[in-house]
Amino acid sequence: MLNRYPYSNGHILVVPYRHTADLDDLEDEELLDLMRLVRRCKNLLQQAIDPQGFNIGLNLGLSAGAGIADHVHFHIVPRWKGDTNFMPAIADTKVIPQSLDEVYRLLVEKLKQQD
Repeated sequence: MLNRYPYSNGHILVVPYRHTADLDDLEDEELLDLMRLVRRCKNLLQQAIDPQGFNIGLNLGLSAGAGIADHVHFHIVPRWKGDTNFMPAIADTKVIPQSLDEVYRLLVEKLKQQD
């Protein structure tokens, strides 16, 4: 799912089907499915918006920054050289170059091409 409050353009959250707060609660098959979906989403983003890199990870627990503490999820954050700037530090404002609707449209288009 697209992050409603993205760190950067195309920020995706990858969530397992089963609602659980920790990786330890997932069966091996569920972990494999989750990692395959992380890989598929990363590749989809690469095709759709062509970032120069990615930050991929997860936050476990509120103290680690988990916005949805009761449901484990991976973040896939596309990155570009120079994509951070002074705006968040000085103006408490993030600049996202594409709307969520536009990113969604691009991702759906690429998914249809894969089928």
